Amino acid sequence: MTENVVNRTELADHLEQYLEVTRFADYGPNGLQVEGRAEVRRLVSGVTASLALIEAAAAEGADAILVHHGLFWRGQDGRVTGWMKQRLAALLRHDINLFAFHLPLDAHPTLGNNAQLGVQLGLVTEGTFGDKALGVIGRPVDGPCTLDALAARIGTRLGRAPVVAPGDGREVRRVAWCTGGAQGWFESAIAAGADVYLTGEISEPQAHIARETGVAFLACGHHATERYGVQALGAHLATHFGIEHRFIDIDNPG
Repeated sequence: MTENVVNRTELADHLEQYLEVTRFADYGPNGLQVEGRAEVRRLVSGVTASLALIEAAAAEGADAILVHHGLFWRGQDGRVTGWMKQRLAALLRHDINLFAFHLPLDAHPTLGNNAQLGVQLGLVTEGTFGDKALGVIGRPVDGPCTLDALAARIGTRLGRAPVVAPGDGREVRRVAWCTGGAQGWFESAIAAGADVYLTGEISEPQAHIARETGVAFLACGHHATERYGVQALGAHLATHFGIEHRFIDIDNPG
């Protein structure tokens, strides 16, 4: 195991500055959510701070866990019972730090979920839209394509077939995307000039909007679209501080 080590506070400060946390009014706290041991040599990253991820990180000897979906969200009643008690107990028992970054990780221009999904799918970013530039618009790197070809590429790269609301079948020249649960941004993507919009989830209205506007909507999976930013951020930390990093993917069909 590497001898390189970073102090928990130094790691937290670097992450908060690097991701520009203060720019965002978020749905929960960004940064250190659960305090563990003071020194970090081994970092595990994952999408969500589930019990399965915490236990896998403990088995790896992790000093810290880095996730996109942390434990604490607006609207929770604050009681530590059930699944929350199990997750917190596991973190405290193993003295593991938990770092979580939500919107700041989505929006980072190179390591963020949107940027990294574009890399995975061969999409070139040309601009942004929406609050805090959380939506991204661009084009396929290899030129215009059919919707079927784009959906097939997504299925191959992400390991799951997207749910497709096909629109009017137009050629795909302009692609807008926002990872996770951003189905409510569909109309903003249309206004930005997209031929197709990619996100993680679909709700009832989006199929109707696709039919009526002609702009296709692809739901590619919340978890599936948000696996890549946290990996890139963990790799950055490993390089910057010389610590060990491993991404652990806890499968999730949602």
